[in-house]
Amino acid sequence: MQNTKIFTTAFASVYPHYVQKAEKKERTKQEVDEIICWLTGYDEKGLQKQLDKRTDFKTFFEQAPQMNPNASLIQGVICGYRVEEIEDELMRNIRYLDKMIDELAKGKKMEKILRE
Repeated sequence: MQNTKIFTTAFASVYPHYVQKAEKKERTKQEVDEIICWLTGYDEKGLQKQLDKRTDFKTFFEQAPQMNPNASLIQGVICGYRVEEIEDELMRNIRYLDKMIDELAKGKKMEKILRE
């Protein structure tokens, strides 16, 4: 897994795709935001600030207030890789988010997505 181009990609350029993926399956932008905030510790204002600054993924995760300690409960395959086996922390965090958005789009209940 050497696709490090994503590290320098603006989070704001991918965010609309997360929202679009969710909305295609009758889910909401608010649910996408809830997932992002749960995973990273950002609040709504902090998330919006990162989007406005067009922060890249590397900086977005480095500046995250606190990664959720339950993130390690996220398991499964995304893009052909088991998320729990990804060694690079940044890539694993990106894939955690991808996995959670996939679960949202597949109709999973928020309590299960948020590992509550």
